[in-house]
Amino acid sequence: MFLGGLDQIDQQIVQLLIHNARISYSQIGEKTGISRVAARSRVQALEKSGVIEEYTAVINPQKICGAVSCYFEIECSSETFSDVVRQLEACEIITQIYRVTGRNRLHVHAVASSADEMEELVSSVIDGLPGIVSCSTNIILSRIKDIKGLRL
Repeated sequence: MFLGGLDQIDQQIVQLLIHNARISYSQIGEKTGISRVAARSRVQALEKSGVIEEYTAVINPQKICGAVSCYFEIECSSETFSDVVRQLEACEIITQIYRVTGRNRLHVHAVASSADEMEELVSSVIDGLPGIVSCSTNIILSRIKDIKGLRL
């Protein structure tokens, strides 16, 4: 089992919610063979335990006219790592920050409303980060595969 601690019904519930977070408790019950009340109870338990963190709409930036999505691979000095992370976290255009393997390396995703806004991010935030050893930038041209949630 990919997620230890989840029984088969909880795994089915998580799969259903990944596919459609707006599914009703009645529908979850029908598809898993439990009552609506039991489905609600199980979903609430998954939420309380932190397995389910939130429900959200997933927006495809490529479908919004002018939007630009970009990945940055940033390496910085160990002395400035915390400052770099804080500065990136404070920027609303940056949507995800991951610490990755390698010395003081970050994988950063940003979505801007236009090429001008992305250029402003690069010139006012990325270029000004302290202690940068290297930085590469990749503009996303199209989304080929993007799995939401976990593969159970």
